[in-house]
Amino acid sequence: MRDVLIALVPGTAVYVWWFGPGVAIQITLAMLTALLCEFLVCALRRRPAREALGDLSALVAAWLLALCIPCLAPWWVTVTGTVFAIVVAKQLYGGLGANIFNPAMAGYAALIISFPAPMTLWPGPDAAALDLAATLAVIGGGAVAPEGLSGATALDYAKTQLSLQQSIDAIGGDARFGQLASAGWEWIAAGHLAGGLWLLWRGVIRWHIPVAVLAALLLLASGWHLIDARHYASPVFHLFAGSAILGAFFIATDPVTAPTSVRGRLIFGAAIGVLVYVIRTWGGYPDGIAFAVLLMNMAAPAIDYFTTGRAAGAR
Repeated sequence: MRDVLIALVPGTAVYVWWFGPGVAIQITLAMLTALLCEFLVCALRRRPAREALGDLSALVAAWLLALCIPCLAPWWVTVTGTVFAIVVAKQLYGGLGANIFNPAMAGYAALIISFPAPMTLWPGPDAAALDLAATLAVIGGGAVAPEGLSGATALDYAKTQLSLQQSIDAIGGDARFGQLASAGWEWIAAGHLAGGLWLLWRGVIRWHIPVAVLAALLLLASGWHLIDARHYASPVFHLFAGSAILGAFFIATDPVTAPTSVRGRLIFGAAIGVLVYVIRTWGGYPDGIAFAVLLMNMAAPAIDYFTTGRAAGAR
């Protein structure tokens, strides 16, 4: 867990540099809430809190959830999502090792279904213009972000415009788009890629799930782009826009909620990549990582059942 926290630093640092201190505030708020929830639940269950707090899993879940929440969202959005992630998705199932759903993605799904409006206010190209005091005022609810500093991401904007039969070339000149994908987000994704590769090098995660997720996503995106490049975004855009890389290396690889067999991990990852592309292209949400992961979390026991070899002598 410590290594995962370290690996999240590069992408988060780029996030702060590009869009200001909002994400750092959200991460801090989520972490404090997660630790408090862990402590209170352990107290209610009459179990020692030191072990639950010391394994750092609550901090990992909180950090990942905060990265998935708009950095200028009101404080109560982050607190509500974190409480749901830790109390409902993790502790009510028995704590670390017993939960069947990824806590961070369960918290995110609860937020995007319950509070869709604040969950779409992503930072705009000029969001870094807000200093720390102004950002705290916006997150605290005492101020409204100036017009133009928040709005839809390039992934969301592209999905909306493509559904209106606009072409990729026609919408590509918008300020939300960068050189490869979303302005700013492509560099954040590169930071997460660096952190994910470091986790692979350290042996914290194995290559099967992230490679399968990204390969399936790129394969589908390439196919549809070749069929109609005017109305289907390029595979590079799908890779570096949104949370595909974050999801592949940091979320889908959660050892508790993923299959254990090699074949199972490959199937699990590939199915997530397919679902992400389907949801992004034809579904109701601009980025499908959370729902793809949660759906496959439900399927993980069945995948393990059919891909894990029987023990010797078992019938």
